[in-house]
Amino acid sequence: MSEIHTPRLLLRQWHDDDIAPMADINADPEVMRWTGDGSVLDLDQTAADIERWEEEWDDEGFGLFAVELLASGELAGFAGLSVPAFLPEVLPAVEISWRLGRQFWGQGYASEAAHATLEFALQDRGLDRVISIDRVGNEASRNVMRKLGMTPERETTHPVHGYPLSVHTIDLTEFAA
Repeated sequence: MSEIHTPRLLLRQWHDDDIAPMADINADPEVMRWTGDGSVLDLDQTAADIERWEEEWDDEGFGLFAVELLASGELAGFAGLSVPAFLPEVLPAVEISWRLGRQFWGQGYASEAAHATLEFALQDRGLDRVISIDRVGNEASRNVMRKLGMTPERETTHPVHGYPLSVHTIDLTEFAA
Protein backbone atom coordinates (compact mmCIF):
# COMPACT_ATOMS: atom_id res chain seq x y z
CA MET A 1 0.00 0.00 0.00
CA SER A 2 1.23 3.45 -0.89
CA GLU A 3 1.54 6.46 1.35
CA ILE A 4 0.71 9.87 -0.01
CA HIS A 5 1.89 13.15 1.46
CA THR A 6 0.09 16.38 0.67
CA PRO A 7 0.93 19.79 2.15
CA ARG A 8 -1.26 19.11 5.20
CA LEU A 9 -2.17 15.42 5.12
CA LEU A 10 -0.80 11.92 5.17
CA LEU A 11 -2.89 9.31 3.37
CA ARG A 12 -1.75 5.96 4.75
CA GLN A 13 -2.66 2.42 5.70
CA TRP A 14 -4.84 1.80 8.71
CA HIS A 15 -3.41 1.17 12.20
CA ASP A 16 -5.12 -0.55 15.10
CA ASP A 17 -5.23 2.73 17.02
CA ASP A 18 -7.31 4.28 14.21
CA ILE A 19 -10.37 2.19 15.08
CA ALA A 20 -11.51 4.27 18.07
CA PRO A 21 -11.16 7.71 16.40
CA MET A 22 -12.83 6.42 13.22
CA ALA A 23 -15.62 4.97 15.38
CA ASP A 24 -16.06 8.42 16.94
CA ILE A 25 -16.44 9.88 13.42
CA ASN A 26 -18.90 7.13 12.47
CA ALA A 27 -20.91 7.71 15.68
CA ASP A 28 -21.76 11.29 14.67
CA PRO A 29 -25.27 11.41 13.15
CA GLU A 30 -24.40 14.54 11.17
CA VAL A 31 -21.42 12.79 9.54
CA MET A 32 -23.43 9.68 8.72
CA ARG A 33 -26.67 11.34 7.55
CA TRP A 34 -25.69 10.98 3.85
CA THR A 35 -24.37 7.41 4.12
CA GLY A 36 -26.40 4.22 3.72
CA ASP A 37 -29.59 4.52 5.74
CA GLY A 38 -28.06 7.30 7.86
CA SER A 39 -27.39 5.05 10.84
CA VAL A 40 -24.33 5.64 12.97
CA LEU A 41 -21.78 2.86 13.41
CA ASP A 42 -20.29 1.55 16.64
CA LEU A 43 -16.75 0.42 17.41
CA ASP A 44 -17.27 -3.17 16.22
CA GLN A 45 -18.93 -2.06 12.96
CA THR A 46 -16.10 0.41 12.35
CA ALA A 47 -13.48 -2.27 12.98
CA ALA A 48 -15.25 -4.56 10.50
CA ASP A 49 -15.36 -1.74 7.92
CA ILE A 50 -11.64 -1.05 8.30
CA GLU A 51 -10.90 -4.76 7.92
CA ARG A 52 -13.00 -4.84 4.73
CA TRP A 53 -11.24 -1.73 3.40
CA GLU A 54 -7.85 -3.35 3.98
CA GLU A 55 -9.01 -6.50 2.17
CA GLU A 56 -9.96 -4.35 -0.82
CA TRP A 57 -6.33 -3.18 -0.98
CA ASP A 58 -5.28 -6.83 -1.26
CA ASP A 59 -8.02 -7.72 -3.76
CA GLU A 60 -8.07 -4.62 -5.98
CA GLY A 61 -4.72 -2.90 -5.47
CA PHE A 62 -6.48 0.19 -4.13
CA GLY A 63 -8.72 1.08 -1.21
CA LEU A 64 -9.55 3.67 1.37
CA PHE A 65 -6.66 5.50 2.99
CA ALA A 66 -6.64 6.67 6.59
CA VAL A 67 -6.32 10.47 6.43
CA GLU A 68 -4.04 11.89 9.09
CA LEU A 69 -3.30 15.56 9.77
CA LEU A 70 0.44 16.11 9.47
CA ALA A 71 0.47 18.95 12.01
CA SER A 72 -1.18 17.02 14.84
CA GLY A 73 -1.16 13.33 13.89
CA GLU A 74 -4.94 13.23 14.36
CA LEU A 75 -7.03 10.85 12.27
CA ALA A 76 -9.37 13.05 10.23
CA GLY A 77 -11.22 10.20 8.50
CA PHE A 78 -10.76 8.43 5.18
CA ALA A 79 -10.42 9.09 1.47
CA GLY A 80 -9.74 6.67 -1.32
CA LEU A 81 -10.96 4.33 -4.00
CA SER A 82 -13.38 1.42 -3.91
CA VAL A 83 -15.60 -0.68 -6.12
CA PRO A 84 -19.23 0.53 -5.64
CA ALA A 85 -20.75 -2.96 -5.57
CA PHE A 86 -23.91 -1.60 -3.91
CA LEU A 87 -24.82 0.05 -7.26
CA PRO A 88 -24.40 -2.66 -9.93
CA GLU A 89 -25.60 -0.42 -12.77
CA VAL A 90 -22.31 1.56 -12.69
CA LEU A 91 -20.01 -1.47 -12.72
CA PRO A 92 -17.30 -1.93 -13.69
CA ALA A 93 -16.34 1.33 -12.05
CA VAL A 94 -14.03 2.66 -9.38
CA GLU A 95 -15.45 5.22 -6.97
CA ILE A 96 -13.63 7.93 -5.09
CA SER A 97 -15.09 8.72 -1.68
CA TRP A 98 -14.25 10.46 1.57
CA ARG A 99 -15.57 10.81 5.10
CA LEU A 100 -14.11 13.22 7.61
CA GLY A 101 -15.00 14.04 11.18
CA ARG A 102 -17.14 17.14 11.54
CA GLN A 103 -14.35 19.11 13.23
CA PHE A 104 -12.35 18.77 9.98
CA TRP A 105 -15.08 20.09 7.68
CA GLY A 106 -14.80 23.39 5.85
CA GLN A 107 -10.99 23.48 5.82
CA GLY A 108 -10.31 21.97 2.40
CA TYR A 109 -9.08 18.64 3.76
CA ALA A 110 -11.58 16.54 1.78
CA SER A 111 -10.64 18.28 -1.48
CA GLU A 112 -6.92 17.95 -0.73
CA ALA A 113 -7.22 14.23 0.08
CA ALA A 114 -9.50 13.57 -2.89
CA HIS A 115 -7.18 15.37 -5.32
CA ALA A 116 -4.24 13.29 -4.08
CA THR A 117 -6.40 10.16 -4.47
CA LEU A 118 -7.16 11.04 -8.11
CA GLU A 119 -3.43 11.50 -8.78
CA PHE A 120 -2.86 8.07 -7.20
CA ALA A 121 -5.63 6.56 -9.36
CA LEU A 122 -4.09 7.92 -12.55
CA GLN A 123 -0.35 7.75 -11.89
CA ASP A 124 -0.01 4.72 -9.62
CA ARG A 125 -2.97 2.56 -10.64
CA GLY A 126 -3.36 3.55 -14.29
CA LEU A 127 -7.10 4.16 -14.04
CA ASP A 128 -8.55 6.31 -16.80
CA ARG A 129 -11.94 7.03 -15.23
CA VAL A 130 -13.27 7.43 -11.69
CA ILE A 131 -16.79 8.09 -10.46
CA SER A 132 -18.22 9.52 -7.28
CA ILE A 133 -21.71 8.79 -6.00
CA ASP A 134 -23.57 11.12 -3.69
CA ARG A 135 -27.00 11.30 -2.22
CA VAL A 136 -28.90 14.14 -3.85
CA GLY A 137 -28.82 17.10 -1.47
CA ASN A 138 -25.32 16.47 -0.10
CA GLU A 139 -23.94 19.81 -1.23
CA ALA A 140 -20.67 19.47 0.69
CA SER A 141 -19.71 16.35 -1.28
CA ARG A 142 -21.00 17.92 -4.48
CA ASN A 143 -18.68 20.89 -3.89
CA VAL A 144 -15.68 18.58 -3.53
CA MET A 145 -16.66 16.84 -6.78
CA ARG A 146 -16.83 20.21 -8.57
CA LYS A 147 -13.40 21.19 -7.24
CA LEU A 148 -12.03 17.92 -8.63
CA GLY A 149 -13.47 18.68 -12.06
CA MET A 150 -16.03 15.89 -11.90
CA THR A 151 -19.18 16.26 -13.98
CA PRO A 152 -22.68 14.81 -13.49
CA GLU A 153 -23.19 11.61 -15.45
CA ARG A 154 -26.58 10.33 -14.33
CA GLU A 155 -29.24 10.33 -11.65
CA THR A 156 -30.40 7.03 -10.22
CA THR A 157 -32.00 5.54 -7.11
CA HIS A 158 -30.30 3.72 -4.26
CA PRO A 159 -31.26 0.06 -4.84
CA VAL A 160 -31.81 -0.66 -1.14
CA HIS A 161 -32.84 2.63 0.49
CA GLY A 162 -34.74 4.17 -2.44
CA TYR A 163 -33.42 7.72 -2.23
CA PRO A 164 -32.06 9.62 -5.25
CA LEU A 165 -28.36 9.36 -6.06
CA SER A 166 -26.21 11.36 -8.43
CA VAL A 167 -23.24 9.78 -10.21
CA HIS A 168 -20.38 12.09 -11.19
CA THR A 169 -17.39 11.16 -13.32
CA ILE A 170 -13.96 12.36 -14.32
CA ASP A 171 -11.85 11.24 -17.24
CA LEU A 172 -8.40 10.98 -15.67
CA THR A 173 -6.68 11.28 -19.06
CA GLU A 174 -7.81 14.92 -18.91
CA PHE A 175 -7.13 15.37 -15.19
CA ALA A 176 -4.54 18.01 -14.39
CA ALA A 177 -2.57 16.22 -11.67
